This record gives sequence, structure tokens and C-alpha cells, in this order.
Amino acid sequence: MVTHPSILLIEDSPGECELFRLALAQTGLTVALHTEQDADAALRFLDHLAANIPGCSHGEAAGVVSTARVERAHSDRARSASTETMPAVSPSLILLDLNLRGQDGCDFLKRLRSDLRFSTIPTIVFTTSDDLTDVARCYTSGANGYVIKPGTFTELVQCIGDICHYWLTRHRVPHMIETPC
Repeated sequence: MVTHPSILLIEDSPGECELFRLALAQTGLTVALHTEQDADAALRFLDHLAANIPGCSHGEAAGVVSTARVERAHSDRARSASTETMPAVSPSLILLDLNLRGQDGCDFLKRLRSDLRFSTIPTIVFTTSDDLTDVARCYTSGANGYVIKPGTFTELVQCIGDICHYWLTRHRVPHMIETPC
């Protein structure tokens, strides 16, 4: 089974989604990125993916998502960014804003963790809140990580690169091991 790293970003601000897309492109990584603006839409997206993967909750599925890719020059500076499409796959990582319009990210986390099809997808809360109560609530609800959004674009690029390097390259979950579903 061939898998491609992919991220589901759940963020209700189109401007924040675009900043994330631009920062991801600056990392030089090729990662499929799908964005949803609320928890219900994200769960519908995941349900759609699972319905297109016969007998398995992770792997390739029908459909397309956008891919952020940056080609690097020999000087390691970004030359160009493009958006392409590739086969949709169950996300390798979910980045979740805690404060969605009229919704609480912890409620989404609880729903996600209660569904065996999606319970092993690493989910990182990516938010502006540094409130320790929010941190504790998120981990209690099933978050794998909690990251405070950086203040500058340069810091955002570094942060996204760090997140992707760890969660998409180093970290392993059961569905990534070559065993039957």
C-alpha cells in the first residue's frame, strides 16, 4: 500500500487556512492538505474517505485534495509554490483549532476518539490559547499534542516544519505498520 502524508486542518478562518497553506509550502515538504471550517464537515469528510476504503479505515481513497509543494533551488530558497491534486488518503495528521465558530474542539476530539475508524489518527490542537485549563481539557479529550500558534509567519513556517517532521516522518501509529486491516 502506497501512502502519502496528508493533513486535515480544521480551522474556521479562511485567512488562517491560507496562511497555513503558504507556511506549509515554505517548508519544502510535499504534503496533501485538506481544510474544513467546522467539526461536522470534518467528520463528513472522514466518513467519505472511510466509505471509499474497502475493509480498512486508512489508505488511498477516491477523490482529490490540494497539495502544497515547494520546489527548492540549489540555494534551498523557495522558487515557486503550486497547488496540485492527488488521490485523497485518510489523513496522517489532524490539526484542530480549539475555538471553532460555535463549536468546541474538545467535543470534536471526543467524537473522533469514540469512532474506531479514526481513533488512531494523531490529532494536534493548534490554537492561540495558552490557558492551562484548555491544555488539560484537550489531553483529557484525546489530543495527541497541543501547540500554540506562533506570532510571526517565519515562526509559523518553522512550527509547521517541526510538526510535520515529527508527526509525518518520525511518529508511528498502528495503521502505518504493514499489516492487514
